[in-house]
Amino acid sequence: MKRGKGEGGRGKGTTLIELVVALAVLGLILGISGLALASLRAPRESERVRELRRARAEAIRAGTPVRTAVSPDTATNDAPRTRHSILFLPDGRAIGPGVDPLTGAPRAAR
Repeated sequence: MKRGKGEGGRGKGTTLIELVVALAVLGLILGISGLALASLRAPRESERVRELRRARAEAIRAGTPVRTAVSPDTATNDAPRTRHSILFLPDGRAIGPGVDPLTGAPRAAR
């Protein structure tokens, strides 16, 4: 097959420079989206919430009531921090001051 006079020696395809530029742009897009997704993580649980979840899970797993003592997060610097006792039942319910009996969550958090 003969080539016409207007055609050069280059065939159809991509060059190495085009490939490197495309990979650089793709890497830049993936890097930016990775940073955006990393900032969407849920915040860490407080120690109080972690203890409540542990006590509830232990009551359900063991089949016996578990009592845990937690101090309220809303105490001011002037007032003394009083500790409340919460009783978790084997069916997952909770009994205690300021606690929703069905979920075990503090009533103020609803």
